[in-house]
Amino acid sequence: MFSLPRLLISVLAFHLAAAAFASAAEKNWWDAKWPTRKKIEIDTSGKGVAIAEPIGTTTVLVRLHAGVLDFMAAKEDGSDLRFVTEDGKTVLKHQVESWDALLSEAYVWVQVPDLKPASVTSLWMYFGNHEAPAPEGVKETYEANTTLVYHFADGGKVGSDSSATGANAEGAPAPAAGSLIGNGLRVFGQSTIKVPAPPLPEWAPGAPMTVSLWLKPGALQPNALILSRRDGANSFILGLDNGVPFVEVNKQRSSPGAPITAGAWHHVAAVADAGNITVYVNGKSYGALSAAMPSLKTPVEIDKDSSPAAGNFTGYAGELDEVEFAKTARPAGFIHFAAVNQGSGADKDKLLRVGADEASDHEEEGEIMKHLTLITDISKDLTFDGWVVIFLCTLLAIVGWAIAAGKVMYLNTIEKASKEFMKRWEKISSDLTAIDTEDSDSVQNLGGSVSGKMQKLMRQSPLYQLYHLGAQEISHRMKAFRQVTFNPEEKKEAKGIAMGLSGRSIQAIKATLHGGMVREVQKLNGKLVFLTIGIAGGPYLGLLGTVIGVMITFAVIAKSGEVEVNSIAPGIAGALLATVAGLAVAIPALFIYSYLSSRIKDVVSNMETFIDEFVTKMAEHYKE
Repeated sequence: MFSLPRLLISVLAFHLAAAAFASAAEKNWWDAKWPTRKKIEIDTSGKGVAIAEPIGTTTVLVRLHAGVLDFMAAKEDGSDLRFVTEDGKTVLKHQVESWDALLSEAYVWVQVPDLKPASVTSLWMYFGNHEAPAPEGVKETYEANTTLVYHFADGGKVGSDSSATGANAEGAPAPAAGSLIGNGLRVFGQSTIKVPAPPLPEWAPGAPMTVSLWLKPGALQPNALILSRRDGANSFILGLDNGVPFVEVNKQRSSPGAPITAGAWHHVAAVADAGNITVYVNGKSYGALSAAMPSLKTPVEIDKDSSPAAGNFTGYAGELDEVEFAKTARPAGFIHFAAVNQGSGADKDKLLRVGADEASDHEEEGEIMKHLTLITDISKDLTFDGWVVIFLCTLLAIVGWAIAAGKVMYLNTIEKASKEFMKRWEKISSDLTAIDTEDSDSVQNLGGSVSGKMQKLMRQSPLYQLYHLGAQEISHRMKAFRQVTFNPEEKKEAKGIAMGLSGRSIQAIKATLHGGMVREVQKLNGKLVFLTIGIAGGPYLGLLGTVIGVMITFAVIAKSGEVEVNSIAPGIAGALLATVAGLAVAIPALFIYSYLSSRIKDVVSNMETFIDEFVTKMAEHYKE
């Protein structure tokens, strides 16, 4: 038997199970459209490369090659790469410096927020979605304090600034292949490469600053100028004096250290903070200068100083890569991490490890699921009034579907019972003497032709109910006829008298049958009014929720003063969701109601046909 509470419990259990499944899926996989992922571990503990000093937000270099990535599994330009935090909730900004699927080599920069020292930080690299669009905001890979980044990677745009500043270098030569990180820059000290200012911002007096780069000197030269910035009497110079890296501010030079070797890559950084400038070589403190940064607004010159004040400085001859400026003093841990992560030593593989492929167990999200996901996102902007309307619509839908399900089962039972009844009726309809007996059991089992189990089934049929009603009427009249016509003491004469029904009796029995049919029709149509309420009331409820939601959205916009699509669209979309809910109630209810009405009409037609047949047989058998 149909039970509305059981249906409600089943629906609730289904939704709870679906929610639990979705929650588990989110924990295990970021997006089902990306079929493969790799785990990347950044180890600054003793097991990797021990870095005890604070690091902070940094842009990490991820080297990809045939040993760690099947390039055929990713898009041909690597634009399907996505880097996600370990919890699968945050997509990290990244930019691809170079991608060569033919040589199976790629260099990708990923921003990792607040990288911790002496710990292991994990993140995921997803790939394999060949329909994925190119990532947005690639210049945001470097945080806001970074004012210049030159990779020297793109042959068509040599010296393009990969930071948000957009200070593209002027006069840069063609890139040199096979540098430290992809392509680099090979210079000979003969020409000046300018960094325009603006857009390069001013270096304010006494302000913090960091300049870092990789260099590979071809030979050790005296007073080789790597880059300089001069503004009147103020100057900042980063150079190499016979293999000794130095910083010179207004003709004051940093303390020297051991010379570096020619023909090898070295990381050099200068960090200005609180009236002191520290020089780092290969991630370690190398020299210092007690001086504050002067005010400098002019362009920066790389390789050769074109100013008459250059004096005995010569142009630097060798290779350069990864030139970076920042308007903040990078901590020692940041410099150490960059030197190891970007370098060519064995420690880089201890610091950053790329794991094995992990395949998704999820099938790609279909169009239906995409729409459901979108509706879920829209529902987050639904107002309280909208939720009330959706709750009422849901209640209407549950009640309507419950009644419809019960009615379908009832009609199926009627159909089965009527078929069984009609088989027996065809046998006894030619001779109704079997049912005009005073024995009620004989009337109910159609003259003994039906078993008790089958009789129980046939009682569900409205045709059987009409038959039983007609048979009782005939039996009552025959009983009265016998009592009036026959004398019990004259049984011989009674045998020759034929029993019949008058025209009025037949009309009375017919009227009784029609009354029984009306009651059966009322039973068939019972509770269908809830479906009509859903059809008529659902859209109006939804419209009410939409109107209220739109009113609230515009009221909020009027108060905040933000007249933008991004501020209007979510509220309007959420309000329209109420109308969708109303239509979702009405449309199925309309289809179900039409289907049930059609079947009920068939049952009513069968009853009318049966009544006509019953009355005809009765009039023929019981002649007046």
